[in-house]
Amino acid sequence: MTGKAAERSLENAGITCNKNGVPFDPESPFVTSGIRLGSPAGTSRGFGINEFRLIGDLIGDVLDGLSESPDDNSKVENEVKVKVKQLCEKYPIYSSVI
Repeated sequence: MTGKAAERSLENAGITCNKNGVPFDPESPFVTSGIRLGSPAGTSRGFGINEFRLIGDLIGDVLDGLSESPDDNSKVENEVKVKVKQLCEKYPIYSSVI
């Protein structure tokens, strides 16, 4: 799969990443062969080891689904999006302290 396809599918599932070239990438910079993921948004929310493991599993689910159904990964994307939303609700960016 291409970085562009992975980026789009993960974004549909509520997981932000960027398509990114890899050394000696045979794909154009507009398509790429890789993706770039970051952790600051998760650490800002207070995610720990278990939450990052869950995120890794969710990323794997989306990419496995995309590999199996490159033309329509919407079922997996929607399932993962629900889990991402639940995780983000459990760890809001700003908690109200009164």
